[in-house]
Amino acid sequence: MDLTVIAYVIYLIVSIGLTIWVARTLSHNGRVFLSDVLRGNEKLADAVNHLLVVGFYLVNLGFVALYLSGDDHLEDTRGVFEALSTKLGVVLLVLGVMHLGNVYLLNKIRRRGVMEREQVPPVAPQAWTAPSAGA
Repeated sequence: MDLTVIAYVIYLIVSIGLTIWVARTLSHNGRVFLSDVLRGNEKLADAVNHLLVVGFYLVNLGFVALYLSGDDHLEDTRGVFEALSTKLGVVLLVLGVMHLGNVYLLNKIRRRGVMEREQVPPVAPQAWTAPSAGA
């Protein structure tokens, strides 16, 4: 069997496994976070969580598929390891960036919700002033 094909198979197995693991971790822990952001609306939190996970899968698995092809033909085991380390390193970086992006956006949404909950409604006017005659 060609070493390039073996490298592709290993790359796909590890990349897809990592993507699934990260998505499940984000989904499990993100649900609690979303519930807080959405003021305890569990049904909406579950729906948003599911949509985020689907988007995460689409982006990351699409990237894994696009990054699969290589220009070089691998001749030895060392070449397989070098190609895999490069490809998996890039996939891990993309997963990390996606994760940090999700956390950043959710935290921004959460902060906005906290600020809205803590705002004091405006005070009613205590006096009325008649318009000036020149106006």
